[in-house]
Amino acid sequence: MYPNLNAELARKGWSKKMLAEKLGVRYATILDKLNGKYPLTLNECKDVQDALQTDMPIDELFFTS
Repeated sequence: MYPNLNAELARKGWSKKMLAEKLGVRYATILDKLNGKYPLTLNECKDVQDALQTDMPIDELFFTS
């Protein structure tokens, strides 16, 4: 659902499970939010951006195709 986020995860060599661990949330929660089952909040998006240590703007990181 978020191709730029998936690309950033791949560049880091991270899985979505690793992202969930870095954020301190359940893996199922990350999957639900990244697959569009539940919305992401702005604070969650910022947390993901910080965890990835990327300079990519949030609107670009969470661009949907």
